[in-house]
Amino acid sequence: MGYQAIAWATQYLLQPDGPNAGEAWQFTREQKLFLAHWYAVDIHGRFRNRYGMFRRMKGHGKDPLGAALCCIEAVGPCRFSHWDNGVPVAEPHYAAWVQTAAVSREQTRNTMTLFPGMLSKKAINEYEIDLGKEIIYAFKGRKRIEAVTSSPRALEGGRSTFVLKNETHHWLAPNEGHEMAKVIARNTAKSRDGSSRVLAISNAHAPGENSDAEHDYDAWRKIDQGLSESTGMLYDSLEAPETDLEDDAAVKAAVEIARGDSLWVDSTRLLAEIRDPRTSPAMARRFYLNQITAVEDKPFDAERFDSLQRKGYIPAPKSLIVLGFDGSVSRDHTALIGTEVETGHQWVVGYWEPVHQLSGDVAISMSEVDQTVEYAFKTWNVAKMYADPSKWSLYLSQWAGRYPDKVVAWSPTLYRKMAFAVARYRAVINAQGITHDGDPRFKASISNAYKQMFSFRDDDNEPMYSIQKERPDSPLKIDAAVAAVLSNQAREDVIAGGIDGPSVYEGRGMLSV
Repeated sequence: MGYQAIAWATQYLLQPDGPNAGEAWQFTREQKLFLAHWYAVDIHGRFRNRYGMFRRMKGHGKDPLGAALCCIEAVGPCRFSHWDNGVPVAEPHYAAWVQTAAVSREQTRNTMTLFPGMLSKKAINEYEIDLGKEIIYAFKGRKRIEAVTSSPRALEGGRSTFVLKNETHHWLAPNEGHEMAKVIARNTAKSRDGSSRVLAISNAHAPGENSDAEHDYDAWRKIDQGLSESTGMLYDSLEAPETDLEDDAAVKAAVEIARGDSLWVDSTRLLAEIRDPRTSPAMARRFYLNQITAVEDKPFDAERFDSLQRKGYIPAPKSLIVLGFDGSVSRDHTALIGTEVETGHQWVVGYWEPVHQLSGDVAISMSEVDQTVEYAFKTWNVAKMYADPSKWSLYLSQWAGRYPDKVVAWSPTLYRKMAFAVARYRAVINAQGITHDGDPRFKASISNAYKQMFSFRDDDNEPMYSIQKERPDSPLKIDAAVAAVLSNQAREDVIAGGIDGPSVYEGRGMLSV
């Protein structure tokens, strides 16, 4: 039935962007082959595959493919009707409920913003389509396409007929990605005709992150090796062969293999990205060669950090502490991490995500952040506060005036300085020299951090790095990790430089000189 779906898409859909925007939609040969397998049925007219994974390199066109499939599942020929001389005939679903799911609203927009340019006037008129930003209705509400994010409880009980899971290498336990996947599986399993299905699209996952994409890969490997019975899983991935990243010609050839027939991917342009010192080898292999590689681009040992939990402990009022602050306004999160100078215990003093304001904007509540900073200074004896001034320079000036000689602007763009702070924090985690409160947002930030490689080296000729998100638009935030690095550095500086009063070590029977 896949060829009927392909023919329908050519007639009713348009290229949504790029140099061919507005022209009739065309699947690549590679995508057509995938759809042929995806819509294959057995002699009873039942789908051969109930679950699919389409894994490709960054830039391949996974989102447009996913959007086209959502359109087919909503109003196109997508369900078995009858046999005609041995050929299965497809028909539309009578009451389609299509969902594009992700763990953040930004991810769902990757797909939802394609529909206005993809659905032709012919499709809009013929199927009575009402285009909305988060819900698209057809036939006066009888059919719909909707965006859903990580709210497992809200999803429970839905009767979706097709679910597109977007960027499942980001679906982790801390952001409720695991629970989302379980709810979606339960919802589609209970469909009356047994034809509801789930398709995941993803880049190569990072081994050890325990993502939903990694779960799919592990399941497929068991099936492929005969360790588990096949239960209708279609796993489609195109990877580059083993490649020497130091060889320009080999890298370009590998990119051209990984891109398949997505000829719009420019191998010369991607070579420049791979050569960028901020792109680690593991990141280059995952995103541009679609290879699953060891997580060598992680700055911190997330498992060791997780083992250092000291849940329930908060330093007593008036204890000597330091603070680290990393702030955003609307795009990322904002975190204030405290560290007890004597013990090295770290905890989340404050954590904020952007919320809808009365003005209609999505932003961090700066007044709440200001009140929390004031509360911290009144509750504990704050020796130093190191803060990233980006977007928050006005408040930093106010805090510096309010708490003289305590608030220090510390920009992560001071690369050498930040690289040494990251190295010290990595060392203190490895030496188990700190504990933390076990806050899941804190742990997730440590796990989400990736190395931002620099060209300079340390005294042992080892390359140095700061930390960054997996990519600029990643929904996996690292703000608490940045704040923790600054907080730890403030603690070390206080210990090294001394403050008014006795040393924190004197209470342990040690004298600092």
